[in-house]
Amino acid sequence: MNKVSIYLENGLFLQARSFGAEGTAVGEIVFNTSMTGYQEIVTDPSYAGQFVTFTMPEIGNVGCNAQDMESRGAFCKGILVRSYQGRPSNFRSEEPLDALLKRFGVMGICEIDTRYLTRMIRTEGAMEMIASTEIHDAAELKKLLDAAPRIEEINYIEEVSTSEPYLHTQGRYDARTFRYEENPETSKRIVAYDFGIKRNILNELTHAGIAVEVIPNDTPAEEVVARFEKGEIDGVFLSNGPGDPLILQQEKGRIQKLLKAKIPMFGICLGHQMLSIAHGYDTYKLKFGHHGGNHPVKNRATGAVEITAQNHNYNVPDAITEVAEVTHVNLFDNTIEGVRYRGEPVMSVQHHPEASPGPHESAYVFRDFYEML
Repeated sequence: MNKVSIYLENGLFLQARSFGAEGTAVGEIVFNTSMTGYQEIVTDPSYAGQFVTFTMPEIGNVGCNAQDMESRGAFCKGILVRSYQGRPSNFRSEEPLDALLKRFGVMGICEIDTRYLTRMIRTEGAMEMIASTEIHDAAELKKLLDAAPRIEEINYIEEVSTSEPYLHTQGRYDARTFRYEENPETSKRIVAYDFGIKRNILNELTHAGIAVEVIPNDTPAEEVVARFEKGEIDGVFLSNGPGDPLILQQEKGRIQKLLKAKIPMFGICLGHQMLSIAHGYDTYKLKFGHHGGNHPVKNRATGAVEITAQNHNYNVPDAITEVAEVTHVNLFDNTIEGVRYRGEPVMSVQHHPEASPGPHESAYVFRDFYEML
């Protein structure tokens, strides 16, 4: 392992050891409290432009495999872990995490006090940082960090979205057989705008009985409306994705055209935020976001408290209640987690109901979308 130097925008300078890709990278540092599923986190496109600090101290123990990829690659800038295990032990492992990170150019940083970093982010908020295996002078790192664009200024959707439409035919993973359903029976058909979609969201949609065609983020709304009017599709899904939703003005315009056409829609995470923006209610940035697999969310309809997976730095405003009914609320900070728009066949949630590798208490919302279609 080589030395890696880290400089944060609050002036903190640290040195640690590196694994994964080498080089120099700039991004936003956040923390994730999940106990399992580091491969799913690393390959979630929503982390594009970010360094992920794992609060779980041991990372790498079970290796990585092709089945657990959430996308075609890894898009985060890097990961920070207390202890990296480069000799995995698991019957499903095909390669160590280090190999996956190197293949996709993602930095790995270890032998660092992740508890300290997490407490700092909770106190001061998410911030920009630079990490380098090439440069070890704090002043030079600060200069590079100051000159780099902030995550709020970068459109990462172009990087993570598919370039060509494709059909998704895989269903939910069966932990008893260690296989995914193939070609589940479907009776509804939708298109899914890919802003950085996770594979297991698609799996849950098909498992719920919905055939899915994934389309690029820049697909004209007019094409989608025409297909809906011809009866070729029954609705639209708006996916999760990275970055600040307020810079996605073209996507906002397309969604407004879909709303005008009264097309049934369902959004998750970024899709949830974009629906709010399209209705005229701009999102705001949380201090350090919600990232982890242990967030309690209350379903207002049933009164049940669901333990959910989350990954977002932005949230819809309370003023959304002027046009929508709040269906879910985060019990950590009472932020809005789900809505249904009045007079429209449109619903959305902020958390991740597919929650791979878990928990799965919110997976019913995919069936709710099917029933709405």
